Amino acid sequence: MPSMPLNRRRFLGRALGAMGLLLPVGVGQGHATEPYPSRPVRIIVPYPPGGTTDIVARIIAQQLSEQLGRPFVVDNRAGASGAIGASAVAKSAPDGYTLLMGTANSHGINSALQANLPYDAVKDFAPITVVASTPNVVIVNAKLPVRSLAELLALAKADPGKLNYGSTSPGGSPHMSAELLQAMTGTRMTHVPYKGAAPMLTDLVAGTIQVGFDNLPSSMGMIQSGDVRALAVTTPERWPGTPDLPTVAESGVPEYEVSGWFGLLAPAGTPAAIVERIQAAVVQAVRKPGVQEQFAAAGAKPVADRPEVFARQIAADVERWKKVVETTGVRLE
Repeated sequence: MPSMPLNRRRFLGRALGAMGLLLPVGVGQGHATEPYPSRPVRIIVPYPPGGTTDIVARIIAQQLSEQLGRPFVVDNRAGASGAIGASAVAKSAPDGYTLLMGTANSHGINSALQANLPYDAVKDFAPITVVASTPNVVIVNAKLPVRSLAELLALAKADPGKLNYGSTSPGGSPHMSAELLQAMTGTRMTHVPYKGAAPMLTDLVAGTIQVGFDNLPSSMGMIQSGDVRALAVTTPERWPGTPDLPTVAESGVPEYEVSGWFGLLAPAGTPAAIVERIQAAVVQAVRKPGVQEQFAAAGAKPVADRPEVFARQIAADVERWKKVVETTGVRLE
């Protein structure tokens, strides 16, 4: 076969090179030719291991690993009520390889409580989907002589400040659940903040504190074993996994409502195609009976909504918690 003239080879080489410069992200040279994901993905959990956020993240990470063919690895980055982990994701490359398991705390309450928050909950993230929702739960030491929320509130009113209550982090959703309850009932208990659910539950069982506010999933095991006693859930309706447990509202505090959520977010600017790919994988995951059973056993309910729905929820939560902070006057210790 005759060889191609030199000047023609040069022309084609330059033309192909120019085309390469115009190809979109994910279709080019080297690793960019490989479809997403082509390497392991980190899901940063901005709280310690063992809590509800960690539980939800590990369930969905396993499913994403199986569906998308690459490891999705949970990376716990606790501190500052979730702000350290959330900030790390906000500052990461928007390539889909660093995700956040955000919460109503990291993307709602922090905006109301932390004046110098190192990220903007609305502008610095690309919401993917809420993975699961859950109530918070009011629990007490099993030896405390109360069997209902009404009895607990009566005890708190009888001796203001004597009861100690623990929460999983200062400014977190459980903490704010307690502050809102006290504001609405005129009660006062002494707050003891912890760095995660595990140490708080340990002290509750030991009697170091008498009352706890927690996400339901991380307390479920101790509730079922009888190590702690559950009094009420914070959602407006009874939770399917605990149908005998009344709500705070029906326990004598009308209009009280706090709901927790756990959702995947990427840094702002992440390509829409990557966001859609992850969201679709979560939808498939939560339709599996086995995954639904895992969430139910943990006290959570799968969601898997659309990115735009999740974005509206974050914006609404930021405004809602600002109003709660103004009403209660709560400040971080």
